[in-house]
Parts: sequence; structure tokens; C-alpha cells
Amino acid sequence: MGAGVLLSDDRSRVLLVEPTYKDYWEIPGGAVDADESPYTAVGRELKEELGLPVQPGRLLVTDWVPPRLGRTEGLMMVFDGGTLTPEQTARIQLPAAELRSWAWCTEQDAGQRLSELLARRIFAALRARAENTAVYLENGFFVA
Repeated sequence: MGAGVLLSDDRSRVLLVEPTYKDYWEIPGGAVDADESPYTAVGRELKEELGLPVQPGRLLVTDWVPPRLGRTEGLMMVFDGGTLTPEQTARIQLPAAELRSWAWCTEQDAGQRLSELLARRIFAALRARAENTAVYLENGFFVA
């Protein structure tokens, strides 16, 4: 199980991070540890990855991901992290061993930096936030 957080700036751009161990960008978040809830994992990851004590908001997306080579099926959740202020943004600190960089991205920029699956998930999260709802996806595709 994994959990991520959708963070935006006052221009509606999405915060993406560039992991040192992957070829594509992601939203902040990561694997849920044993005996840890997805919500708690998001808060932990925000502190570990960005150095930000941000309280995550409501659940936007639940995405079931089918098994693939070398991985079992998974359940990925995206929570609303709200809008970061310029002061919060200025305090972002990345762990050099884990994250190479971060960037504010428009939807078009995000579509170029994210894997196809992650792009579908993030775009669904943006829609869910705008429509004040939550959505269920399978492999990034809308189901309900």
C-alpha cells in the first residue's frame, strides 16, 4: 500500500518530486509501513521528504493497481495537501539520498514528467479536489 499527497501553490500548480532511484517524477509520498495507516504515512513522508509538518486533508483518490512483473497488486491513496504558502515552500528541504529535486508543475508539465499511470492518478486527484469528491480508480482509470 502506498500513499501520496497532492500539494499546490497559489497558481494551481502541483508539487512534484524527482526521486534519485526512478526515471520519472512523483508526488510526495511513499510506501505505508507495517502497522501504519495511509494517512499517518503521508504525514511522515511529508516530514521526511520535504521537511514540512503539513497535516494532510481528505482522501481524493483510491487506486487499485494490478500485479506486474516483480510486484504484487497494490492500493494507492492520494490525500489533499492543500495550498502551500510561499513561506512553506521556502522551507522545503530534500533528503539528497532520496530526492534529486522538486518543481511546481502545470498539468501539461506534470503529464511530461510522470509515468502514464501516475499522470492518470494525479489528474483524477485534481478533478476530485475541484469537484469536492473522492474517486475510485483501477490502474489509474476511473471506475466510480
